[in-house]
Amino acid sequence: MNSINDQNIISFTKVGLPYGWLGNMFGSPIEFNGLTWRTAEALFQSMRFNDPNLIAFCFQAASPFRLKLSLKNYQDQMVIAPKSQQDLENMRKVLRLKFSQHPDLSLQLIATGDAILIEDVSARKSGNSKFWGAYLDNGYWIGENMLGKLLMELREELTNSNS
Repeated sequence: MNSINDQNIISFTKVGLPYGWLGNMFGSPIEFNGLTWRTAEALFQSMRFNDPNLIAFCFQAASPFRLKLSLKNYQDQMVIAPKSQQDLENMRKVLRLKFSQHPDLSLQLIATGDAILIEDVSARKSGNSKFWGAYLDNGYWIGENMLGKLLMELREELTNSNS
């Protein structure tokens, strides 16, 4: 990606740290299909399944992190493949729902200006992490950072609709 000295970069990791509200684990309830989901992560994970029991499992999960770990046992039941085009569209939809239903978060997202947004996955460099985020290595961000890209896309939409 980019050298850390080249650009204005905002990285985010855990919900309790600065900019943690950008992540899907952040506790921002989302209304969807008549239900109020606890987090963007729970809703997003549920969209990968058709099985009503697994969708209910996602809905009832108290911890989005534990949910994500638990669902690894059900990968063979996913109807939406991780990192697929439909997976990206689902993430885009979830982010739009999250930020449209939380105007305070939308304003904070707009306030990030032209900064590059990166989900910092330095603590977990394996699996899908490098697809959704990136990790810092010798001054360079390594990974596709799709969550950051979708957030920047949404920020541009929100900025243009507010001007």
